[in-house]
Amino acid sequence: MRLTFLGTGTSFGVPQIGCECAVCQSADPRDLRTRTGVVVEQNDTRLLIDTPPELRLQLVAAGIRDVDAVLYTHEHADHTHGIDDLRVFSLQHRRPLSLYGPAETMANLRASFPYIFDDDHQVYAGTSKPLLSLHPIPAGVPASIAGIEVLPIAFEHGHATVFGYRFGPLAYVTDVKAISPQAMAMLKGVRVLVLNALWWRSHPTHLSIDEAVAAARAVGSERTYLTHLTHETGHADLLARLPASVEPAYDGLTVEIPE
Repeated sequence: MRLTFLGTGTSFGVPQIGCECAVCQSADPRDLRTRTGVVVEQNDTRLLIDTPPELRLQLVAAGIRDVDAVLYTHEHADHTHGIDDLRVFSLQHRRPLSLYGPAETMANLRASFPYIFDDDHQVYAGTSKPLLSLHPIPAGVPASIAGIEVLPIAFEHGHATVFGYRFGPLAYVTDVKAISPQAMAMLKGVRVLVLNALWWRSHPTHLSIDEAVAAARAVGSERTYLTHLTHETGHADLLARLPASVEPAYDGLTVEIPE
């Protein structure tokens, strides 16, 4: 199994518009953070998690030419507004591309992008739109998506419910504030864990870095990668301050996970 980080930044991205801080001005390419998304590969199947606004650029940079399905964590703009870039895949496949996620997120996508999901919106001859099909899935129920076994896990994110996803030895969890006992039980045995870690100080809807490190210890993962990072933490400085089993992810990082 392979995990590729397409983007590792928050909704603002790094560099942040108009900011002249040290991280935004950094020459370290690991400090360039587009909005958060990943690709999970198993054998010849690729699952995309979320469609951040820079999706086309991210996929081109990572050399990813195709995806078989899309999993959504939740409906926030930094995780969904690259959805039009899925058009190329439905054209390649000559059939709708399947999207999966919480029922609320699927309903929000339908309402937010009527040109895609409303059949009354017909394209002009010679043009195209993404052909996508929505599939709400419940939390806590294992599913086979494009042949990959997936366990959706529900987490709290302010007023929203966010799905994390477990793929056997790998779990991807972003935009969460806390891990419930039920979710913790579903994460036990994970070898590689991805967690959001906004910054060092507390935040009402996201894990801080210290909270993410504590959560990783509780899960007991062998390796943990932090994502959804801001311009308050440069990669090199953060790496130096973290425990040996925890490190910041960066755009383009690929992790091989033995099955």
